[in-house]
Amino acid sequence: MPSEKPEVIQRTDTDQTILKLLGKESTIVPGTQYLKILRREIIDKPVIYIGMGTCGLGAGAGKTLQAIKQYLGERALEAEIVEVGCIGLCVEEPIVEVQRPQRTRVAFRKITADQVPSLFDNVLAKGIIPTELMIGQHRHEGLRSWEGVPFLDEHPFFAPQTRWVLKNCGIIAPASIEEYLARGGYQGLIKAIRQYTREEICQIITQSGLRGRGGGGFLTGKKWQLALETPGAQKYFICNADEGDPGAFMDRAVIEGDPYRLLEGLAIGAYAIGATKAYVYIRAEYPLAVARLKEAIQKARQVGLLGRNILDTGVDLEIIIKMGAGAFVCGEETALIHSIEGKRGMPRPRPPYPSVSGLFGKPTVINNVETLANVPDIIVNGAEWFNSVGTARSKGTKVFALSGKINRTGLVEVAMGTTLRQIIFEIGGGIPNDMQFKAVQIGGPSGSCLTTQHLDLEIDYESLTQVGAMMGSGGLVVMDEKTCMVDFAKFFMDFIQRESCGKCIPCREGTRRMLEILQRITRSRRNETGTEALERFKGIMYLNRLAEVIKDTSLCGLGKSAPNPVLGTLRWFRDEYEAHIYERRCPAGVCTELLHYEIDPEKCTGCTLCAKNCPAGAILGNLKTPHYIVPDKCIACGSCVDICRFKAVMVK
Repeated sequence: MPSEKPEVIQRTDTDQTILKLLGKESTIVPGTQYLKILRREIIDKPVIYIGMGTCGLGAGAGKTLQAIKQYLGERALEAEIVEVGCIGLCVEEPIVEVQRPQRTRVAFRKITADQVPSLFDNVLAKGIIPTELMIGQHRHEGLRSWEGVPFLDEHPFFAPQTRWVLKNCGIIAPASIEEYLARGGYQGLIKAIRQYTREEICQIITQSGLRGRGGGGFLTGKKWQLALETPGAQKYFICNADEGDPGAFMDRAVIEGDPYRLLEGLAIGAYAIGATKAYVYIRAEYPLAVARLKEAIQKARQVGLLGRNILDTGVDLEIIIKMGAGAFVCGEETALIHSIEGKRGMPRPRPPYPSVSGLFGKPTVINNVETLANVPDIIVNGAEWFNSVGTARSKGTKVFALSGKINRTGLVEVAMGTTLRQIIFEIGGGIPNDMQFKAVQIGGPSGSCLTTQHLDLEIDYESLTQVGAMMGSGGLVVMDEKTCMVDFAKFFMDFIQRESCGKCIPCREGTRRMLEILQRITRSRRNETGTEALERFKGIMYLNRLAEVIKDTSLCGLGKSAPNPVLGTLRWFRDEYEAHIYERRCPAGVCTELLHYEIDPEKCTGCTLCAKNCPAGAILGNLKTPHYIVPDKCIACGSCVDICRFKAVMVK
């Protein structure tokens, strides 16, 4: 089970440096007052916060923002509008929060443009909190709470979480370096370069137990130590923000909501290995995240936290943004290195590992966004603070993107050792429409599915490996009883096959053969010709063997894990494969070619609409008499189901 949440140690030894960076007097009383203003503990007019992350914008936050501005303008009301990132509860977007002077912030759900006048008439004019729209209020000892309004940290979505990486997301203005500094930002970097040697930083990260959050979970400190000990006049540090897994959006949300945390962690890592140049490799499909990063880098350079001679310590660091074209294989570190070098993104054999010979042949460390976002607080609070949470070999927290057939989709951060049941049914609120939980895919295309028998599994790197899964980047796609696991495996195999770089034959050709086998399994007999039925059975006999060959002989980690979605579904849902193979039946009713259509004569009125719209002419019958479907002619297109007004067409 996860350990109790430790109290974060508050550090004030760098307050003077932060106040100097902000251009304020060094006397502590005025400085403290200014920090409170930046944290909006002291405000003289209402503050309106609106979630303007990608999920919020997709839900209509842009229109909500315009409606808020129009409302304030028409009524000549003075209020500050703050655009924040995603707080994690994506299902309730657009989320708007309102803070009145001397009162706590209150969050409201699904505030579309038409809801704005009613909400602000109540909250701003009358001081009334509409209960049907509220999510909860933030807890703050120095501000007066609203009576009868639950606290946000008591909400079932937030209560079980341990928010370290996500603590600023949805809270601060992501573009404001002043707000980040006022909430303790850059204390980790200041402490690192002023108080610790490079070797000591590597030791602290190793002692903390921080493992890479993007794949296999290699110890971060050991990777840094290896690069530090490798001689080289030039060293590089790379942040891998190439988030390509379907259903994964953790890195994007962190960068959109708290970009300075990433830059601070990256700067600490670069200092630890002696790198003077760092790259953030991010896909071009994340325009908002890219814009946030560019602005953050510029402002950090302006206040002296990037560039030459950082804080007069002699430490230099230049951070460059490199946008990728969206190739999934570029998430693999050697392919990513090739892409930065201007080459085609293709993996290379290892060793040598990037820590010894990486970018341009120089020692290079590659960590993903979440890994680096953990680093500042580890330096500030110490290794013991971090490793006091988690399991024996997996320390700290893990961010998951919770999506699929789940009531509360969003971004969650939990202590290592939290069970799947807690994440899916407590935080996620269970399965919608009273459906039964069937499985959850963890680790994206390289991962595997877990079933009801794994719901009480305590999630960490070792426990997942023991059941044939992997942590991966942290995508959790939940499936209900209406999901066909064969079709699910086919989706991921199609994704993997299209994204294969093509360099090695096992991955390039093997995944194609596996996809073809899955396509044959879901094909109707009426769509087969010649010896295709026999070839179908032959392919099925070799499916498992083919998967093992791909795992054993592929060049890179992505190729080696490519068969996992098929192996996982085959292991836990063999009965569904057998129904498709032997009975040509899809138990979930998803595979269209295997569906059988019949007309209920008791419900059919003989209106002839289905017959007129059947593209295959498979429906026969006279006017005002029950119709019937000729099975051999039916192409299972489903148009009869869509057009029937009497629900007389049955799907079996």
